Amino acid sequence: MAVERIDPEEARREVTAGRALLVCAYEDESKCNRMRIEGAMTLHELQHRTGSLPRDRALIFYCG
Repeated sequence: MAVERIDPEEARREVTAGRALLVCAYEDESKCNRMRIEGAMTLHELQHRTGSLPRDRALIFYCG
């Protein structure tokens, strides 16, 4: 699977339109908590919610 880089504005449009979910890419929970964007989930949350997430949405990972 190819990884595509997108700019922050495109990421915002995709999330706002409901076409994508935002995930903090750091494994360190404290780092994610310091840099968390509203509405984003951590990798830990993503792992626990995998079965309940909508399959029709892209995942956008971010790091600072």
